[in-house]
Amino acid sequence: MHFDYLNKDTICALSTAPGMAAIAVLRISGPETFSIVRQIFKPKSNKALTEEMLKHKVHFGTIYDNEVLLDEVLVTFFKSPHSYTGEDVAEISCHGSVYIQQRIFDLIIEKGARPATAGEFTMRGFAHQRFDLAQAEAVADLIASNSRTTHELAIRQMRGGFSEKIAILRQRLLEFTALIELELDFSEEDVEFADRNAFLLLIAELQAEIKVLMSSFQTGNVLKNGIPVAIIGKPNVGKSTLLNAILNEERAIVSEIPGTTRDIIEDTIIIEGYNFRFIDTAGLRDSDDIIENMGIERTYEKIKQASIILYVCDLSACVGESADEMLTDFKSFMQDDSKHFILVGNKIDQIAETPGHFREMVELETIFVSAKRKENIQLIADSLVKAVKKFTIQADTIVSNARHYHALKKTSEALSEVERNLIEKLPTDLIAIDIRTALHHLGSITGQIYTDEILGTIFSKFCIGK
Repeated sequence: MHFDYLNKDTICALSTAPGMAAIAVLRISGPETFSIVRQIFKPKSNKALTEEMLKHKVHFGTIYDNEVLLDEVLVTFFKSPHSYTGEDVAEISCHGSVYIQQRIFDLIIEKGARPATAGEFTMRGFAHQRFDLAQAEAVADLIASNSRTTHELAIRQMRGGFSEKIAILRQRLLEFTALIELELDFSEEDVEFADRNAFLLLIAELQAEIKVLMSSFQTGNVLKNGIPVAIIGKPNVGKSTLLNAILNEERAIVSEIPGTTRDIIEDTIIIEGYNFRFIDTAGLRDSDDIIENMGIERTYEKIKQASIILYVCDLSACVGESADEMLTDFKSFMQDDSKHFILVGNKIDQIAETPGHFREMVELETIFVSAKRKENIQLIADSLVKAVKKFTIQADTIVSNARHYHALKKTSEALSEVERNLIEKLPTDLIAIDIRTALHHLGSITGQIYTDEILGTIFSKFCIGK
């Protein structure tokens, strides 16, 4: 995408949510920003407006359309290059009447601006190097964040930690690339400027760092989209009742008839800032019912996708061999170290005391509840928050964007080709092609390398006023 128009067009958009509100903010950016503001805004002081007077200050005054008073407003002016877009920017805070918003917007357009396109303010910031492409994407994630984890992910990326990591990887590769390219200039003289063994060591180091970043994507994706928690167990142990108790609403149908839940029911809830996506599943048993079996098959699929498993059992039915069978069944699911398992003993309201054989569960994380009476449900919430620490961001950088993940994957594949070519002592020009490919994919993450299609896809997802 070419940015020739950036220093010519002045754009305007409503930056607050559309509709009636207490206040609204209209944003203007571009070379004619100050000229437009001067034509429509009269400061309360009645002094003639100058750029120096407005620069990085908030002024109270009125907006006029010719002689017609539209509103009393606050105007904040940011002088280039010290603004979000890197251009002259003005923000007009007016009353939130839809009529007032539209009249002021029309007036700004009449004085020489044009309506902004989706994400154009942020695109201009990228074009003027106020931030890189990965940080620009973090802005959209920050606006869309709805929990502590999604907010923290966006803030970390927006502050540039991930971008810095990518820049270091790319710079280390560039240093060797310069030597390889130099060899191509002297190809007729058959000389080697780049130490092949040192290059192989560098590739191994880069691959190790890329592998760590790629492996963090699973965690980042879970945190970004909500931590999936599957509620599983035999039929009629109270899974749907437990889901309703956790969500504090009648989300799932509850019946004493085994096999009532035949399809997957999902809902989300935020607990202490963490977004959990609960999945109520069909009861696990052998059945001749085709529809129920389809639900059970889906249950196993959801178990694979879940990060946390709540295995629910009926305490009143867990006696003798049935308890041993239940424990054996539960432990059969615990082979996956990537998942956190919690055993939930339900229906404590139907027993006088916890059966003695449950002492065997001490080695497992076990919570005793009455989903029907909503007893000890908070213990489950506490345990889930504790479990999510496994997924909490500990490293300085984490990948949560699918585009970044795929770019890293392609970089790793290109580096593998470079390594193979070096070992097989293939010609330098072939090695150089794969190095350039790796550099291209790394650069596409932060925007050193970009295409119109990439930028169009990224910024089209932004709201108009950002």
